[in-house]
Amino acid sequence: MGQYLRGDVVLAPLSLDDWSAVKSRPAVVIGSCENGEVFVCPVSSRPPSDAPVIPISLDDFADGGLDLFSESYVLTTRTRTIRRGEVIGRKGRLTQECMAAITAQMPEADRNNNRRKTGPG
Repeated sequence: MGQYLRGDVVLAPLSLDDWSAVKSRPAVVIGSCENGEVFVCPVSSRPPSDAPVIPISLDDFADGGLDLFSESYVLTTRTRTIRRGEVIGRKGRLTQECMAAITAQMPEADRNNNRRKTGPG
């Protein structure tokens, strides 16, 4: 089992909402706990019409990246909790500037909850 830090972009089985199917998709790690939980914001290739997003491109990666042909979108209001063992792999790490933009757009309750549980990064 790997350790995932704030700003890591991982591949994991997620649904975007309560009614969509679970599929392997990228997600941005916003925090983690010692008990093996990882808090993530899903990434989509299409922006939803009903939620704020942060667009990301290859320029937003400090290392690694996604197989992007165009922008992808971090769904900042749809945080999910997964187990560390569910992560398929790490794809890269976002820049500090990109993470600051993501964090600023997250609901305050999610920012406060994950601030206590977030590893360095």
